[in-house]
Amino acid sequence: MEATFWHQKWEKGETAFHEAEPNPLLMRHWDGLSLAEGSRVFVPLCGKTRDIGWLHGRGHRIVGVELSEIPVAELFEEMAIVPKISQSGTFTRYSSERLEVLVGDFFALSSELLGEVDAVYDRGALVALPAELRPTYATHLLEVTGARPQLLVTLHYEAHQLEGPPFLVESELESHYGSAVPLERRQIPGGLRGGVKAWETLWQVKPADAKAGKPLTGARKSCRPVP
Repeated sequence: MEATFWHQKWEKGETAFHEAEPNPLLMRHWDGLSLAEGSRVFVPLCGKTRDIGWLHGRGHRIVGVELSEIPVAELFEEMAIVPKISQSGTFTRYSSERLEVLVGDFFALSSELLGEVDAVYDRGALVALPAELRPTYATHLLEVTGARPQLLVTLHYEAHQLEGPPFLVESELESHYGSAVPLERRQIPGGLRGGVKAWETLWQVKPADAKAGKPLTGARKSCRPVP
């Protein structure tokens, strides 16, 4: 799956993965991270998710990274924010007082370019990537964020009914992050792609024992199944 796949999705408007409202699991469990107002939250592969507007409304500073410039421009327009647009290495940076999005390849992102963050919210990044890229994604995410706590949304459906993306990743979380605790699972109203019955689960990932860029040896492993 190459970058052109996602560029074409946005160019053709094939964005059924974009939710019209903020994620209800996020809204119910965000306070569990106990972040202070003004904390900086990283949203990888962010598209134009309405979750950003919700987090922004909670007083947080948001930084995202997105491959396509189309949803980034639309995000700022929908939030009625006029961004400053500049170049940072290979990335185009859209920025305002409490919101910035780097347009470019996530795998080219450095911790210096990203800056310090307090937490990560991943609703559509890990599940969007094919199996061969997910370990590299998880390792790089820990490296550039300093292994900050994160909330992660995964999906569950009968594998024979749907070909990803979104992909099934729940069985991999322990190997990627060491510690992932399920907070809540809900059935997705209307299902996926024409009514395929599906559920989404919100996980709290706490790779506190991880060393950025190194294997998660010694991390507490508690990737429990959701009833």
